[in-house]
Amino acid sequence: MHKTSASFGQTISYSEGTVILSEVISALTFALDLTENAVPGHSLRTCLLGMRLAEAIGLPADDLTDLYYALLLKDIGCADHVTRLSRIMGDGERGPGTLNGWAGDLVSNPLLLERVWREVLPGVPLPSDIGRLAGLEARLGIDGTGVAENEEHRGAETMRHLSMSEGSIHAVAYINERWDGTGTPAGLRGEAIPRLARICAVAQTLDAFATEHGAETALRMLRTRRGTWFDPELVRAAQILHTTGRLWPQCQARDVEATRAEVLRLDPGVSTPLTSDRVDRICEAFGNVVDAKSPFTYHHSLGVTEVAVSIATELQLPHERISLVRRAAFLHDIGKLAVPNRILDKRGRLDAREWAIITRHPRISGSILERVSAFRELASLAAEHHERLDGSGYPLGLKADQLSLESRVIAMADCYSAMAENRPYRPGLDPQDILLEIGRDVPAKFDPVCFDALQVSVLRWNASMPLALGRRDVRSDAGGDSRLPALSLTA
Repeated sequence: MHKTSASFGQTISYSEGTVILSEVISALTFALDLTENAVPGHSLRTCLLGMRLAEAIGLPADDLTDLYYALLLKDIGCADHVTRLSRIMGDGERGPGTLNGWAGDLVSNPLLLERVWREVLPGVPLPSDIGRLAGLEARLGIDGTGVAENEEHRGAETMRHLSMSEGSIHAVAYINERWDGTGTPAGLRGEAIPRLARICAVAQTLDAFATEHGAETALRMLRTRRGTWFDPELVRAAQILHTTGRLWPQCQARDVEATRAEVLRLDPGVSTPLTSDRVDRICEAFGNVVDAKSPFTYHHSLGVTEVAVSIATELQLPHERISLVRRAAFLHDIGKLAVPNRILDKRGRLDAREWAIITRHPRISGSILERVSAFRELASLAAEHHERLDGSGYPLGLKADQLSLESRVIAMADCYSAMAENRPYRPGLDPQDILLEIGRDVPAKFDPVCFDALQVSVLRWNASMPLALGRRDVRSDAGGDSRLPALSLTA
């Protein structure tokens, strides 16, 4: 066993142990909530509501596992649509979050109008540019069709990578269909829409509106759209559960841990243990979700993983430690889903407030991942990828004696990949230029042993695959941000 830092509590040792599918997915839903700018726990509450609806209508037991994971992973494709919405809105921060697909109702629904404006253009007074938001309907299509189709395709693709069932995949792919045939992506009508997708649509709407405006408003929204957007049978079931007090227990936004505990208790897969290979695929899939958030971070997680594994292999770390490095590298930036696109994609200098937001993302990565008992050390590594040996890093200012070798490997890989990636304000650097730049901070900020391994790796890449890991057409803040004049590239 190998000890790591105590930055997220007591010093712990890595042991893969038993990794449970529902424990991992339920923890990673907190990252999916960030992509939608939803109130934390939205995916978990949606799962509880959907499973209760399923019981009320007598859904066959064989379908429960498919529904369970569809409810938890319904937003798996949303990071990409947030990027597209940000482009449509110009300087927008976020898409319409969990109220996705309501663009046609914006002007007629003051509550919805206010929320979408607040999420897409935070800080801009609503009356100052009303025409811009009113034009959202025209730019997206009345149902947000172009965005929704892309989201559904990416969601299905990611779920297949996660080895989810076709039943779960179809439920996520058709969640935006409507009972009257006006939805996306296929314009399915009535019972032609997969039943699990219909349940997911009702459940997510219930939580989105109940969290924002209360349970009565949520039920009223369902009744208003019964037979047009939503399956009448499911609306009736929701109303009965609401009336009898069986719909909302453990669904309060203020207690997400109680919600998650109830979700784990309802696991119909009886705590499915995962193979090591499937754990790897889950880490890779969620790394891809992070990278999809911004066109300037595309493939960043993969790039960091390639470099980190190469360094760890050169250092002859044991197999289990290389596996730990690989998984932590894929997931190190999962907290970046909390950073608004207007900051990630900004071409000019970041102001102090924006930089403060950027520096929070490693801590968020750690807080999400530590919810998985087998990921506790992995969580620490992810949280430490911007720490430096001299204590000049962030978010905790840890020093050399608090940083494990694996943490040092990931920090160096993250910095190398960031410098290799193109940014709006500079092209990616050549490998030799990157080594010169990083070398200036060895041994003050970066570990000299890791740096030696990186140099050997670069020589090997240049000999076998020239620039294989250089000059990616992406961007990241990982190595620091030259938009801030006081910071070097490796800050």
